[in-house]
Amino acid sequence: MPEQRARQYHRDRVRGTFAEEITAMLEGELSDPRIAPCHVTEVVLAPGGKSCRVFIAVVGTEQEEQSTLDGMMAARGYIRTEIRDRMGVRHVPEITFAIDRSEKITARMDELLHRVDKRRAKMLKKSGNPTGANPQPKP
Repeated sequence: MPEQRARQYHRDRVRGTFAEEITAMLEGELSDPRIAPCHVTEVVLAPGGKSCRVFIAVVGTEQEEQSTLDGMMAARGYIRTEIRDRMGVRHVPEITFAIDRSEKITARMDELLHRVDKRRAKMLKKSGNPTGANPQPKP
């Protein structure tokens, strides 16, 4: 059975609010030295609304990613309390954090594709066929 539009709209608003509030906390309220510069990329809310997973993208090395994840997990209680107070709701889902590496993976894939294009252009230049098309045999 498809989900009702009002329920989906509510879930989208909750996800958006979570992302905004956690981003605001990351920008200035959380003073844990383990937390490196990062931002929220996505919030996934469980169908029942009892839990959510917040994906964060960290600017830095894998060691900084791990320390940021540890710092965020340690601050879960504070974050939930602040969200409850700011949203004015009775229940706030249980929050877990995960590192989002999609931006780094995308950058790496772009780099590899660029290398392939450069090699292909170099090979075509060597062969003397700048268009890349197969030469037609002469009759």
